[in-house]
Parts: sequence; C-alpha cells; structure tokens
Amino acid sequence: MEYVSRVPRPPLDGLIDDLYYLEGASPYAWLMLPPSPSALLIVNLGAPFRIRGGTDVERAEYADGCVVTVPTRAMEFGYPPWTRSVGVHFKPWGLAPFVRMPATELCDRPVTIEQVWGRPAIAELGDRLAMAAGPREMLTLLEEELMRRLRETAGLGLVRHASSVIAATSGAVAVGDLTAAAGVSSTHLTHRFKQLIGVTPKRLARSYRFTTTVLAIDPTGPIDWGDLAARAGYFDQAHFGHEFREFTGLTPTQYVEVRRRFLREHPGHTLDNWPLPAD
Repeated sequence: MEYVSRVPRPPLDGLIDDLYYLEGASPYAWLMLPPSPSALLIVNLGAPFRIRGGTDVERAEYADGCVVTVPTRAMEFGYPPWTRSVGVHFKPWGLAPFVRMPATELCDRPVTIEQVWGRPAIAELGDRLAMAAGPREMLTLLEEELMRRLRETAGLGLVRHASSVIAATSGAVAVGDLTAAAGVSSTHLTHRFKQLIGVTPKRLARSYRFTTTVLAIDPTGPIDWGDLAARAGYFDQAHFGHEFREFTGLTPTQYVEVRRRFLREHPGHTLDNWPLPAD
C-alpha cells in the first residue's frame, strides 16, 4: 500500500497530527483498529468500505467516507480489494472546530462525511481531489478545505490545555489536578470534554495510558507483562488485562499473537504498527 502523510501548517497543526493519503490492497479484508486518543476523518475516493463495531452500528457501509470521534472500543474496517482515500488524524480536541454536532452524539457512532458537511460540499471536494495531480496535491486540497471550515469553538482552549496535560503524562495525571489547575469544577470540565471530544477526561486518560502501553510492546521478543503493567501505572496485571479486553476484546497474549501474525505474513508493511488482522 502507498501511504503519504504530512503535518499541516499552523493553525491546523495545533488540531491535527497529520493528513494522509492511502491507496492499495489491504493486507486483510478486515482490520481491527484498537481505540486510541485520536479522532479520524476519511474522504473515500474508491469503492465503499465497511465498519463494524460501536454501540449501534454493525457493518455499515461508507461510500463518501466517515467521521469517527475518540472511540472507547475497537472498530473493524472492511476494505474493498483496492482502497483509495485521504484522511485526517486529529488530536482528541481537533475535530470539534469542523463538526457542528456535539461529539458525545458521535461517540462510537461513525457517521458519513455527507452527514457532517452535506452532500454538495463533499461532492465538490471529491471532484477536486479526483482531478489532483497526485497525493501531495490532494493533501494540499484537503488542508485548504479544512482551513475554510475552521471556526471558533467555545471551550476549546480549556479542553485543549487539559488534554495536552493528559497526553504529556500518558494519562497519569489525576482529574482533580486538572480541574484545580484550570480553576473550573469537575462537572464543567467533564461537560466540555464530552461536548468537544465525546469522552470524559478520565476516559481520555485511560485511552492515553492504554495506547502508550501497547505501543511500548515489542512483539518480536519476550514480554514481562507484570513489569509492563507496573511501569504503565496499572494496579496489577489483572487490572491491565481487564483494560486490554475492554479496549480490544483481546487478552494481552492474544493481542501479541495477532500482532506477530501480521509481522509474519506482511513484514515491513506500512500499516504494521497499529491495526490488526480481524478476519
């Protein structure tokens, strides 16, 4: 698969981790994406893809693309034989200025781009992307579209600052410390988080801790699960295992087995650091 990405220019870089272009044959018909502290927007340029998982969406088809807020559980993406898209990996708070509906309404409920931006807008964007000379021009067009849609969002400064502290500590900060530093009540902070990110500060902290821990796992060597859990700040190995199952549906050892399968069957693949085979 071809994967091209870059960080957008300011002020988008304060909201977005990267813009990307993806094209090619997926290594598996279904890929499982563990939940991470990131929101996602995909503009689909090829055959429809499917998503299964979430609270009330099972194997829904997405032709124009989708918007996914910070998830609380794993999602599985089903790709056509050849997929092509551009997309955005947002920081947890980064999607809010581009979506007018409260994020809590979208939590674990992926919606189409049409539902968010309207059919005429996404059709026009799709036409411009189709005429682009290549991936880098496509990313420039997507960046320009985002710049046009960027809007002031009440409470974003508060949520961005608190989320940045959570990220800097890999989820180890106490929510009480966040509210004290911000000079707001826990109720107010929680309300803003759910409105702009879709999850509570505590849930976002759990997501950061889980993701940081998973990315620290080297599936090619021996793993001391007790030591890994302790260094990540989990109460004990049982607590760590419970979080793993809640976030992915897998035990830690099952996760490593699936990760090793990916590395064995597709060594050096561009997607080998996060999604897992789910078929």
